[in-house]
Amino acid sequence: MDGNEILAVFDRAAAGVAEAVAREDGPKLTGDREGQYRFDVAADEAAREVLAEAGFGVYSEESGSHDADRELVVVLDPVDGSTNAARGLPWYSTSFCAVDSEGLLAALVLNLVSNKAYRAVRGRGATVDGRPLAPPTEGEPRRGSGPSGQKSLGEATVGLTYIPPRHLGWRQYRVLGSIALDMCAVAEGILDAYIDCTNEGHSTWDYLGAALVCAEAGVAMGEAWGQELLPDDLAERRYPVVAATPPLLAEILAQRRTFGAGDPAAIGAGGSPSPV
Repeated sequence: MDGNEILAVFDRAAAGVAEAVAREDGPKLTGDREGQYRFDVAADEAAREVLAEAGFGVYSEESGSHDADRELVVVLDPVDGSTNAARGLPWYSTSFCAVDSEGLLAALVLNLVSNKAYRAVRGRGATVDGRPLAPPTEGEPRRGSGPSGQKSLGEATVGLTYIPPRHLGWRQYRVLGSIALDMCAVAEGILDAYIDCTNEGHSTWDYLGAALVCAEAGVAMGEAWGQELLPDDLAERRYPVVAATPPLLAEILAQRRTFGAGDPAAIGAGGSPSPV
């Protein structure tokens, strides 16, 4: 199955997620897990049904691992930004990322409010609603959508998850509540950077789909403590940082590494709310 065929499956699964979320009668908690809503579970079931029919394994926030020995495993966050969805804040998404033996292969991040769709296939670029995402050409005016080209943190508008213990030197910041959309906003040029400022890191389902979009859009990416963003064990957590340009990324990483645990073994030690 090639990248475009995988994206077609993701489109069907995302449509099922949107329908499942719309059917749920308000933000009712399941009572099975802290912060889990009934729409999270309904969305997970709708997505997994489509993905299983296509022959994919699944690693999902809501239901864990299914057929993980298959050639393609889809890392799935049925609803990224559940708190926003529960409160009617229009910034939440569904995220899919197909992973094979070579790494991230294909991704879809769909804004479940606006239906804006970010898609990417390894080696083939990224798009937003079908429009290519690419960085600006040096010395030429910016054309279309893509990373902003911002090189200075002092002039940047950054997205955050959690508030750091001090100002990191940005011009402005936003705490929006869906890491997948926050990272894709950097790929589109809406934000200049995104910083995970938690003490707990994020799960792979939170960010892998957006990471492929960013990579294919030419966004500079890193991990706060120098780890690979795609771990050998998908259950491991990471601290993603993305920026419009390498100089901006370097400046942000230097600031980010001045606080937090810094030791992967300390992830989950507490000190900040659980990521959305």
